[in-house]
Amino acid sequence: MTRIGLLSDTHGLLDKRVFEHFRDVDEIWHAGDIGSIEVLQALREFKPTRAVFGNMDSGDVRWSLSEFYRFRVEDVNVLLTHIGGYPGKYNPWLLPWFKKSLEAKLQTERKTQQPSANDIIDLFVCGHSHILKVQYDKYYRFLTMNPGAAGKQGWQPCQTVLRFTIDGQKIDNLEVIEMERQ
Repeated sequence: MTRIGLLSDTHGLLDKRVFEHFRDVDEIWHAGDIGSIEVLQALREFKPTRAVFGNMDSGDVRWSLSEFYRFRVEDVNVLLTHIGGYPGKYNPWLLPWFKKSLEAKLQTERKTQQPSANDIIDLFVCGHSHILKVQYDKYYRFLTMNPGAAGKQGWQPCQTVLRFTIDGQKIDNLEVIEMERQ
């Protein structure tokens, strides 16, 4: 079992409460708009960290990360990006990947071909909107997660992060953590 701490949109502010909430996770994922290389370095010094740059990131952050990050944790194939959308409202440049993933899942079900694990998306993670949303996409057959905003910019009444586990193919124990703005 792998315990994940997920955040986004820190915009240069890494609230110290994040360290408390993520003390028992195995790794941290940051879905962009990190804001400064110091935030990324602090996360990496604390726990293994996977991250992408966001539209507000520049300089060292943008140069050290990519816009899209595909990886596998246990038996879950993940696509991490900053600007992604949600079921029914995805950004168009993602649709070819999503269609390829769906085709691969259908081939597996029909047992007509064994697709590459690189083609399949089981979990799609993005940020950008500052709106926490976790939703299963019935059409593309994957879970989408947006942790909201862990920084203080935005219109949301509180800062939010997510914590969850991956155990084999199972994504479980999802916790929404709300932090009052200080």
